[in-house]
Amino acid sequence: MKENFTRHIRFMLPLGSLLLSASLLAAPAPRFQDSQQPAPDNTKTNKDQAPPTADQQKMNPADRAISQKIRKSIHDDANLSTYAHNIKIITQDGKVTLRGPVRSEDEKSALQAKAEAVAGAENVTNKLTVAPAKQ
Repeated sequence: MKENFTRHIRFMLPLGSLLLSASLLAAPAPRFQDSQQPAPDNTKTNKDQAPPTADQQKMNPADRAISQKIRKSIHDDANLSTYAHNIKIITQDGKVTLRGPVRSEDEKSALQAKAEAVAGAENVTNKLTVAPAKQ
């Protein structure tokens, strides 16, 4: 019985050490932020928005279907920037509001056209903004 226990210990000790080492290597290294530069935070920007906001999106099937169709047409357009692919689409009672930054006036127009193709021109409010190009 004692031999059995000793044999298991000889096997388990190296295995445990190996697992511990692997878990320590897999853990992310702590990142220290420069104290001179604040962390990115757009909470104030999001709070200061006039209605409708994304949290006011209606959950009825018709409004969801409109948002999904617009999102799909945006997703399928590889010519749009990442900014354009991440705009907010808010649908309330068939009325669509587009919010968020895009990279150009052309993108802004293209996104509005996609929304109008689904919801109709009279049902789309374009509140997209053109973000300045990164330096």
